[in-house]
Amino acid sequence: MTFPAMPAAVTQFFAASQTGDADTWSAAFAENGVFHDPVGQPPIVGRTAIREFIADVLPNFQPFLGLTPLVAHTVDRWVAVSWSGAAVALNGRPVNWSGINIYELDDDGRIRDAKAYFDRSIFQAQLAH
Repeated sequence: MTFPAMPAAVTQFFAASQTGDADTWSAAFAENGVFHDPVGQPPIVGRTAIREFIADVLPNFQPFLGLTPLVAHTVDRWVAVSWSGAAVALNGRPVNWSGINIYELDDDGRIRDAKAYFDRSIFQAQLAH
């Protein structure tokens, strides 16, 4: 699948999610970047904390197939992307979810702030069965 046109850091965010590379995924963020995953949960602050969060999530799946961007809209330093996610839980059950992320980029083009909008309860219910 071809990604929609997006700024480099946002493309990196999605591409790294599909390869399960926590280092490259977190490197899309500014050093002091903030990740709301999802919105309504306490934010993850700083590239190191974001990397640790991603690295803690990935081993819960075999495999984590990643997030696929479907449509992207860019206005100045803000980018809105609708996406779908897919993974296989350790118990072999498929996990599918979707949402919209809103990114704000810094002056260097890195992600300053990322807000993920998706229904966490739908995601977690698939893991519970």
